[in-house]
Amino acid sequence: MTARHLVMIAMGGVIGSGLFISSGFTISQAGPLGAVLAYLVGAFVVYLVMTCLGELAVIYPVSGSFHIYAARSISPATGFATAWLYWLTWAVALGSEFTACGLLMQRWFPSIGVWVWCVVFAAVVFAVNAFSARVFGETEYWFSLIKVVAVVALIVLGGAALAGFHPLADSDQAFPSLFENFTTDGGLFPHGFSGILVTVLAAFYAFSGSELIGVAAGETADPATAVPKALRVTVVRLLIFFVGAITVIAAMIPYEKVGLDESPFVTVFSTVGIPYAADLMNFVIITALLSAGNSGLYSCARMLFSLSEEGQAPPALRRLNSRGIPMTALLLSMLGGLASLLSSVVAAETVYLVLVSVAGFAAVGVWMSIVASQFLHRRQFVKSGGDIRTLAYRTPFYPVVPVLAFTLCLASLVGIAFDPAQVTALYFGIPFVGACFLYYRLRHGAGQSAKATKSETETGCS
Repeated sequence: MTARHLVMIAMGGVIGSGLFISSGFTISQAGPLGAVLAYLVGAFVVYLVMTCLGELAVIYPVSGSFHIYAARSISPATGFATAWLYWLTWAVALGSEFTACGLLMQRWFPSIGVWVWCVVFAAVVFAVNAFSARVFGETEYWFSLIKVVAVVALIVLGGAALAGFHPLADSDQAFPSLFENFTTDGGLFPHGFSGILVTVLAAFYAFSGSELIGVAAGETADPATAVPKALRVTVVRLLIFFVGAITVIAAMIPYEKVGLDESPFVTVFSTVGIPYAADLMNFVIITALLSAGNSGLYSCARMLFSLSEEGQAPPALRRLNSRGIPMTALLLSMLGGLASLLSSVVAAETVYLVLVSVAGFAAVGVWMSIVASQFLHRRQFVKSGGDIRTLAYRTPFYPVVPVLAFTLCLASLVGIAFDPAQVTALYFGIPFVGACFLYYRLRHGAGQSAKATKSETETGCS
């Protein structure tokens, strides 16, 4: 794969139904200005994490990278827990994406059952991943491009309408001035600081997926050049697309009405006069869900493959077919996604609740693992006599960037404890991580873990 594939894979992992459907809810929680500020904070944290990821991904351009960074820089047990957290995140996402696609298809084909579409979309996503990494990258590029075009169209058309140019709209359609809707009856921040805090937490989770660049680094041509370029472009584009889209939606739709009955994208497109706006966005959202599922299955398979390479999973999972695909890991990941889909139907209030909670907790947990790995790796690298000027890409302002990123991510997890809607992520996420560490200790022993960590860190530094 190339830098353009990496950029679109990261964009595809981030831009999804959360932006197209739930962006109105975030505005209603924090107010128009509060939502924009929350996504600015989220984009800033993504930048910090991505700069740390860039240094590690260029040093260790391996498939399924996160747990290897943690295993070599922190401890093998931490790497083991990171891998299973991330695998579960995307396995749960797979089941959710297939179900949501099936429900959306009911708009056009109400007589066909949702389960039929789940099977069809699962087969399509599996086939794309089973063919080759290049086919996956190219497919994800075009999937993501459709979403990007939709976001750009919203920003351009909505911005033009706010500036007074709206030739397709009804002649009697009234448009607000640019910042008219930012002042609400409750002031600039109608729900106070708590509303902004909840939205910041949602923004952190909304940006999760950008780290997929690290997962794909091992299957990228010239990672020393492609990875840093992809990271820079991804952060800039996410900042423009997310903040730009939220700003236009908040400016176009009154705060009291946003996100109450339909996607804010449908509301904006209908207002500016785009024909068949609802059907158009239905197609875009289905594409977004398939894109997320496509990236999710890829990530799951590479994470299992990487675990096996490190001796932390059965050897069969690192077996490659003639096209270089870890087929056994791919099949097991697809089964995990289908199991998640089944649990969302038959055990939604028990098993599925646990899975979703751990998956939500994992997104920020993986970011913390990445920045901690970079901090410790750089320190060990210098301690062993390494010259940072020899690094093809290095995190700027070390150690401020990793320390600040870790602190902000930790603060977001503490903030979850004060949000009743998200606190279950801590109830199940922390015990899950503890269980991973306990299993690793019982399976491999503490002495072996420490020895492996020292050996692997020295190998990486050399």
